[in-house]
Amino acid sequence: MRKLKFLFAGLLLAVCALSGGAVHAPAAAEGTQYYLGGMTAGFSLSANGVEIVAFKEICSEAGTGCPASQAGMKTGDLIVAVDGIHTRTISELSDALARTNGEQTNFLVKRSGEHLEMALTPLKDKKDGKYKIGILIRDTLSGIGTITYIEKKSGRFGALGHAVCDESRTSLSLAEAAVYRCSIVGVSRGERGHAGELRGLMLNDSPIAEADKVCETGLYGKFAGGYDFSNAQTVETAPLAQATIGKAVIYSTVDGVTPQAYDVAIAKVDAGNRSNKNFVIKVTDEDLLRETGGIVQGMSGSPIVQNGKLIGAVTHVFLNDPTRGYGIGIEKMLGN
Repeated sequence: MRKLKFLFAGLLLAVCALSGGAVHAPAAAEGTQYYLGGMTAGFSLSANGVEIVAFKEICSEAGTGCPASQAGMKTGDLIVAVDGIHTRTISELSDALARTNGEQTNFLVKRSGEHLEMALTPLKDKKDGKYKIGILIRDTLSGIGTITYIEKKSGRFGALGHAVCDESRTSLSLAEAAVYRCSIVGVSRGERGHAGELRGLMLNDSPIAEADKVCETGLYGKFAGGYDFSNAQTVETAPLAQATIGKAVIYSTVDGVTPQAYDVAIAKVDAGNRSNKNFVIKVTDEDLLRETGGIVQGMSGSPIVQNGKLIGAVTHVFLNDPTRGYGIGIEKMLGN
């Protein structure tokens, strides 16, 4: 039976307004062939720990309290070990809390790249008898984004064109990531002051690719052997130096699973931009404007093609004008 899992672009892989410093990857060797992306994919990412998303009071026989907050934990912290044992999942954290038997225990927390040790005494919840520290948590994030390219020879892909962000726009690190085939089943149109989003549905139990790297320029990995590229268009790339103001095309999936070409205009080329905002693009395609209102969340990674060459990917949307957005030069994504 196929897994049917709804995904919303805004949960994870949105066209966002946050991007770190540019990473200048080497351009591809002349003549390197790529399959053109544009297909939307569902991503399931693990940060190799348990993330705190909120706090709540625990009612116990000893009184009411929140041990995690009182010990100095903060939302966004990643609990990576309890009493020296690695905790990668919610289940492993629950088991670790049960083993404490209500005794003071050392927790290892990762915050902003640094590791902190904290001593907590879990409380026994009067409702279910389980030991808790007063946190709401998650161990994975899921969402949708767009594949930009797949190198024909190696099967390596690049997607998104920007750092992976959660709802708070906090840049995420990556431990494990599976990539699934995704069908777009609905669109929330973009309006001035409000970014729209794609709504997708995962179609397979087995991933079509695995991601192994996330950085300021996107998410990268390798497609599984046997993936059907028979209908994929083959392109070569062109550097920012060859990009010009004028007509171009983006490839995006805003309905079903098949990418479509949509007309855009490149209004500005800025090869030296250190925020990876190398293009300003404007959607001119009447079909896309009618369906989405312009650029929406989930379209990040949509390849930009000019004169038959892949020159970049869509990354950001202008909140005050969803018909306009930014793009990253393709050479900044290659080589990852």
